[in-house]
Formats: sequence, structure tokens, C-alpha cells
Amino acid sequence: MLSCRQNHWFIRKVIWWRAAASIAWSVLLLPVTTALFVVLSRASLFHPIQWISESLSLLCGSYIIFSVLVLTGVILVVGFFNLEYCSVVPSIPCTKMALLGKFLRPYQLVHSLVHCIMGMVVAWCAAVMIGGRYSFLASPCPEEGRGTTHQMCLNEHHFFFLMAGAFIGFSYSLLGVVINMDYVSFHTIQQFKYLRFKGALPLVVKCSAVQSLYYLRNYCIAYFFLGYMPRLWICTAMNLKNSSPIALDTVSGLLDFSLLYHLWITGTFLLVTWHNTMLLFKIYITEMCSFPVQSSFSEEAFQCLPTVLTGRQPVVLKFLALQDLSFLSQYSPSRRQEVFSLSQPGGHPHNWSAICKECLSMISDLTQRLTAYHEVVASNGRAKPLSASSDPKSTTSESSGMEEMAKTPRVSAVFQTPASMFQGSSVPSLHGYQTGPFTPAPDSLFTSPVMKRPMGVQRPFSPWYDSVQSPHVTRRGPKLWTSSTESPLNGSPQASPAHVPSPPSTTHTSGFLSQWVHNRHEQVRNFLAKRVLIMYLFNKLPEASSQALFADTQAHIWALEGLSHLVVASYTEDRFGVVQTSFSSILSSMLNLQEAVDKHFKLPHASSKPVWSSYSLEDTTYKTLRFALRAALKTAIYRITSTFGQHLHAVPMSAEHRKRIQQFMEYKE
Repeated sequence: MLSCRQNHWFIRKVIWWRAAASIAWSVLLLPVTTALFVVLSRASLFHPIQWISESLSLLCGSYIIFSVLVLTGVILVVGFFNLEYCSVVPSIPCTKMALLGKFLRPYQLVHSLVHCIMGMVVAWCAAVMIGGRYSFLASPCPEEGRGTTHQMCLNEHHFFFLMAGAFIGFSYSLLGVVINMDYVSFHTIQQFKYLRFKGALPLVVKCSAVQSLYYLRNYCIAYFFLGYMPRLWICTAMNLKNSSPIALDTVSGLLDFSLLYHLWITGTFLLVTWHNTMLLFKIYITEMCSFPVQSSFSEEAFQCLPTVLTGRQPVVLKFLALQDLSFLSQYSPSRRQEVFSLSQPGGHPHNWSAICKECLSMISDLTQRLTAYHEVVASNGRAKPLSASSDPKSTTSESSGMEEMAKTPRVSAVFQTPASMFQGSSVPSLHGYQTGPFTPAPDSLFTSPVMKRPMGVQRPFSPWYDSVQSPHVTRRGPKLWTSSTESPLNGSPQASPAHVPSPPSTTHTSGFLSQWVHNRHEQVRNFLAKRVLIMYLFNKLPEASSQALFADTQAHIWALEGLSHLVVASYTEDRFGVVQTSFSSILSSMLNLQEAVDKHFKLPHASSKPVWSSYSLEDTTYKTLRFALRAALKTAIYRITSTFGQHLHAVPMSAEHRKRIQQFMEYKE
């Protein structure tokens, strides 16, 4: 989330101005959409001349002008929330419980409440602009006879409109959580802002009309069963009398086609306005930004591309910098020369070193993340068996590695979103080694004891302390002897207890208590694991772990493209040979990532593509990022091999990598 106290130069000078420009265009488009709404709300096919004349006379009325001013305030509030909650990295829940947790987050509750209120305000403006029986909430009751006092009665049609606006606003907020509406994706093909908006506008109108129909259906069902409760409350609070001849919470009341039509038009008008605001915001935020490679003034060094890439920056700035790197490497020979240039004095390739180091670090982190995921999936909740010939060094290193994984903080996704877009620090997110989407917490309810054992410190007198439970699992405790005196792996008794120091009595007491607590915890876990509802909430969603694993890989795609294009351009443009110093590391990192990606696509659900719907505004780009990464990685390697050809035989690399490179050179991959 973007905090008002954040004072980063890019947020202050670029992001806020872009958001303000998108809101300004949304406000400028508001009179057009309002005029169309007024014309459609007065539709009369059998009296077209009267229809047009009444619509034109109403457009200049005071009610319409006042409503436009109120709707401008609504757009400002919605635009502020777009700026506050949008993210360039999606938040992907891996379980039903995680999805439920997204609904119950405090800022999501605030988002739903505000949009509920804003929807009610839009519905009130729509009712005022339509006029007639929808104009006022209360009206004088019809006289029952002479001498009766005038009493105000509830206008249920106006009240029905207000509740519909609140329902649509609340549904809009909830649907945004389900389909990740706050996710800001970057288009592969750059277009002018006008062309992007023009191309997306028909889809926005069509999807808004369809969504309005679904919301209208759900609202009528909810009002049929529960409509009497808010109606009774408003009558009691405002001392109104309900004198409607036909209540709207009945079948005959809901079969008022004029009311349903006006309500559908209102819902469509509300959704088109809000979706346009979101669309313009995404178009402006993802507009390409050019960073200088180097500057002659030290005061502007923090704005240069190498500094932006390597520093602790907001994630949106990191993404835009990597996007600029990708375009620089392809279409700007003059800026490429600045990347290959040497510093004066000294003659050091600082620009290339910083860019190459950052890209290789990102590729290496992604490779480690994929490798850790594969190890967890391959183990399937069980510790890997060790061979009898394994040396103590390898055992110690593996144990320490598992302990480091256990110390990794557990998060709901690879990135904490939606705060990940405008946070001041992005390096931990982009380079953090996190296994949240696919590894349960060490003390999680459904983590098996076998997985808990290597991930934590063993307690004395626990079932896994100083004993072997299986002939195929070796003890992970400290080894006091050489391999010649170690116990065999066939389940025979261990070394003499005389050599093992006995724990003190306090340790015995604490160990007994911890063992008792552990047993109670296991009993509760086993009991809950047998409940169908609990397992439904905590079972992994299909493809969710894979999508969360590749949620941020748009940055890695740009890093691969930029690095490969720079390497290819160095074949003819690198006069000082700065790229050759890291050529071997670049090829090795790409081949390691290629191997990890190939392994991942052999897993279940990794190769299935999502179904795209033409009646939804859901941005499914993040669901196909793994396919885009695989294609970009393979293209990058082919780009390098086709350019350098037989010269790659002189590059130092391992035998396995040389074999893979040969397959790329022969176009067999």
C-alpha cells in the first residue's frame, strides 16, 4: 500500500502525478457516461421524439449538474483506493482458508465498507437523475380522509435503489479480491494510452453489463428473503410509515420490469465508471519510464538505471527499471554504448557490472526457489534417506540447510500484497528466499512430524531424539564418533549410552512437559485432519502453488531479455570486452534456471493453462507467467547460441552445461 508518509522521489514525482492524470481523465469522461445514462434511462422506443427532447432538457437541469459533482467526489475516492491498494505482484492464496483470510484483512474490510457507501451514493444520484417515483426517500402518505394528519411514508422504490447500490459496491469489492482486480500487469507490446483505452473500452462496457445482471439477480434474491429487515430499521429510525400497496420483497413486487431495467442501467453505469477509473490508472502506471544509464552530475546519480536496479527501491520502480532495461537492450544503441563504457578515471565497467550482477542475482534466486520447491514436492512430507556412504560433511551441510529453511518466515504468498507495489523496500521481496506458497510452517496444524523433525531442534526424550525409528532414516543428532564407530543403518542398537552425557533433572522435566504438549498437539491435529470441512479449507488449491511461485517472474523475464540482448549486442558493439568477463556466469545461470524450469513443468498442474472468459475483466496474466518465463528463457539462450555459434566452445563451463549448449546450437531443445 502507498502510505501518505512515504517520501520516495519516484513515488512523489512520477506515481502520484500519473495517478492524478488518470483520475482527471476519469472525471472528464464522467459527463459523457452520465449523459448516456440519462438518455438510456428515459428510453421510449414508441415515442422517440419525446424521448430525445426530454433527455436533452434534463441534461441541463440542476439535478444533473449536482449529481455530476457528487459523482466526481466518488471517482476521487475510488481513485485514491486504487492508488492505495493496487500491486504489480498478485496476492495468490494457496488454500480456501488463505482466501477467506484475504476477505477478513482490516484494510479489505475498510475497502468493502467504503465501496459499499460509494455505491449507495451513486445509486442515490441515479435515482435523482431518473426522477419520477425514485426521486425521494420519503413522501407524504396518501390521505385516508378529511381530518387526518399528514404523515411521511417510505418510498420503497428509492430505498430499493439505495440498497442495490450498496450491494453492488460490496460485491465489486469482494469480486476484486477473488479475481485479483488490484493486480497491475505490464503489456508485452507497448501502445499509446489512447489506443489501449480505446481497445479495452468495449470489453469494459460488455463486462459491466453482464456483471450488473448477475448482481441484480443476487440482489433480488437477497432482498426477497432479507429485505424486510433494513426496511423495518429505516422506518423505525426515521419514523416513517410503510404504505406501499405492493411490497418489493414479494414475487409480484420484484416482477416490475421497469424497476429492474432502471436498476440494471444503474448498475451498469456504476461499474463502467469504476472500471474506467481502474483501467486508466493501470494504463498510466504501466507507462514506460526511461532512466539515464549514467549522469554527469552526482546529484542525479540516484536516478540512473544501475543505481535504481541495485538499490532498495519500491517494487513498481524496480519493475519499470527492468522494463526500461529490456527496451534499452533491444532498441537503443547509444544507451547500450553507455552500458559497455568504462569509468573515467579508472577504466572500470561499473555500469555493466551493476546491471549484470543484479540480473544474475535475480536469476539465481529464482533458481534456488524452484529447487527448494522441487525438493519439498519430491520428499512429499518425508525426510530424504541418506546412503551409508554419505560423509559427515554432507550430512552436516544438509542438516544446516534444512535448519535455514526452517528459519525462513512463512508468508501467504511469495510477496506480501497489495503492499508490495509501493513499499519502500523491494529487495527482500525480489530476492528473498521464501517457500511460503508450498511449504507449511514448522508448527502448522497439518505439518507431519517427519517434516518437523529436520526443520527444528530436537527435544530431549522426544521420539526422534537419539534414536532411529526406521532402518532407512539416519539420526540427525550430533555425531561424536568417526564413521568406523557409527551405528549401522539396519536398526541395530546405537553406541553405548556410557559415552552420551545424561541430561540434568531440569532438562528431564522440561522434556517430559514438551513431550506431553507435543502428544496433545498431535492428537488435536489428527482429530481435525479427519474433519471434512477442515480439510476442505486447508487443502491446496490446484495450480495455486505454481502460480504463487511465479507471481513475480515478469521482472525475471525482463532481466533475461535485457541480459541476453546485451550479450548479443556485445558481439559487435563491446569495444572493451566487458561482457566477456561474465559470459560464463551468464550462460551457467541461464542453463541452471532452464533445468529448474523443465523440472517444474513435469509436475502435476504445472502445464495446464487457465481458461479465458470474454465476459470477465479478470487479468489472467499472472496465471501464464510460468509459460512466458519458459519461452523467454529458451529464446534468450537460443539468441546467444545463434549469435556466437562455435565461439561458445571456448567459454569455460561444466561438461553438463556444455552438453546442453550443444543441444541449443543444434536446435534440439
